[in-house]
Amino acid sequence: MFEKVMVTAWGHVNVTARHRTTLEITKEPWLTPRGDCILGVRASMAPADFPESFRRMACRDDAVIELELRVEGERFVVRGRGSSALTLADDTSMVVRRSSYTCGRTLMIGADAAARDVPRRMVEMLRNPEQRLVAVVRVRLQK
Repeated sequence: MFEKVMVTAWGHVNVTARHRTTLEITKEPWLTPRGDCILGVRASMAPADFPESFRRMACRDDAVIELELRVEGERFVVRGRGSSALTLADDTSMVVRRSSYTCGRTLMIGADAAARDVPRRMVEMLRNPEQRLVAVVRVRLQK
């Protein structure tokens, strides 16, 4: 059994996706050149908006979380873990982390990829503010 959430976001001229340890999608409408982990802005949801059933499952140490990014015909998947230390409390941004650091913005820890691992073709498309990004977030419990 798994829970799924679909988030829509949009590209921005300043998307570079160069960050080595994190990847972020935000509800903020803007992005500065320093935001090298951000792939999408104007997101339809942040962790605080996710259904309670999803949040309960993700905030467990035995949770496996997957973020599938879709841009036109391109697809990229990041896999990581949930944690009892997660709060999913942030109402603006969701952050995928390679590390085990958690805060209200953290969607998953121990991720197998970060912004710099996203295919460059997808990153190039996301530099267009009219480009739609669909992020499908799935959580399941380890067997």
